[in-house]
Amino acid sequence: MAASIKAPPSSSSGAFPTLHRPRPSSPLKPARFVVGPPPARRLRSAISCTLARDSPVRMEEPALAQLLRPDPFGRFGKFGGKYVPETLMYALSELESAFHALAEDDEFQKELGGILKDYVGRESPLYFAERLTEHYKRPNGEGPHIYLKREDLNHTGAHKINNAVAQALLAKRLGKKRIIAETGAGQHGVATATVCARFGLQCIIYMGAQDMERQALNVFRMRLLGAEVRAVHSGTATLKDATSEAIRDWVTNVETTHYILGSVAGPHPYPMMVREFHAVIGKETRRQALDKWGGKPDVLVACIGGGSNAMGLFHEFVDDKDVRLIGVEAAGFGVDSGKHAATLTKGEVGVLHGAMSYLLQDDDGQIVEPHSISAGLDYPGVGPEHSFLKDIGRAEYYSCTDEEALEAFKRLSRLEGIIPALETSHALGFLEKLCPTLPDGAKLVLNCSGRGDKDVQTAVKYLKV
Repeated sequence: MAASIKAPPSSSSGAFPTLHRPRPSSPLKPARFVVGPPPARRLRSAISCTLARDSPVRMEEPALAQLLRPDPFGRFGKFGGKYVPETLMYALSELESAFHALAEDDEFQKELGGILKDYVGRESPLYFAERLTEHYKRPNGEGPHIYLKREDLNHTGAHKINNAVAQALLAKRLGKKRIIAETGAGQHGVATATVCARFGLQCIIYMGAQDMERQALNVFRMRLLGAEVRAVHSGTATLKDATSEAIRDWVTNVETTHYILGSVAGPHPYPMMVREFHAVIGKETRRQALDKWGGKPDVLVACIGGGSNAMGLFHEFVDDKDVRLIGVEAAGFGVDSGKHAATLTKGEVGVLHGAMSYLLQDDDGQIVEPHSISAGLDYPGVGPEHSFLKDIGRAEYYSCTDEEALEAFKRLSRLEGIIPALETSHALGFLEKLCPTLPDGAKLVLNCSGRGDKDVQTAVKYLKV
């Protein structure tokens, strides 16, 4: 069983003497990974984004407008950082420098924008779910208006392609021709295999043996695209273990290999970098909301595993204090059952996969095996920025059980003709509790992060249709 470094509540950057302390990053520069026409308002710097001056804070937190996300050490408050072997420090510094440089590179921006438009198919629609909205109307006819951000319509069927395309282009600029990645549900693996085929790069995907069994369709897709899929049998044979194996590979082959990490987790600069490559989701949502109803969403909802799709949607609106940010984790058999992946609900602070965040762990700091019917949410950690947003009270985090997610999977399929991923189904499942509490006409945007073709084999075991 993997161990984490368990952190006391007051831990600081120097709390782990056995691990490498993060070095200061390169000077902060505004990153501008912008796709499509300019939004209705000026975008904040991608690196030095701030929150609204009067956003709610807890206890004695400094004013949010004065906080960098992340700071020069790659920290979001006390979360994040670089807890990695010395072998990887140069590669991480090189990656961060390249990221900042390419943010100002017009040629790179043009190439990335063109691929996202013509290959990925952006921008993705903001779809009014009319029958789902009708379903949640109260007896008096009142209720929220529900919109789906259709990331499931992207090439490869999920949001993951946004980050994979950008990191593949970055790897080419670094001269790295061997690409590795981890995957749980297989969507990030498929996206990585896809871009490697597109750019002629060697591709190796690490995937837990259990996940390979329940996501056999995506395993075939990756192999069809030319990727080598390596089964991971250690630990729980799920996403956590696949990530650990990918990191081991990277340590061994760091000079020739780029690791396309698939979520806003891991050591700095990955949480920041993956967030920026997915921030197009929120930027498009702001523009589309302005076009459709002349304002902003009132509520944003997304599922949370590592948290990349949620961070992509949330980031644009973090400093809009009148927009609620709601993440939904996997409650498995129930948050009190011991069989769940509700990290932000039940976790404690510790270090895993190179960053400090909330983790599912026991009193000895040993990682507790997570459980979710969704392979993409079956992870015992979460991105450090989500941990930060939870602690300062800016975002709300709840959970949804396997059973509730399966019912939502069926509900959206029958009401809207859209089969959602089981990951997305957790966010949809939480609408049962959320919608009755929202005022009439509230504009709710839910990130439909992936399509459910990959999950049909799992769902058929549980649903009677």
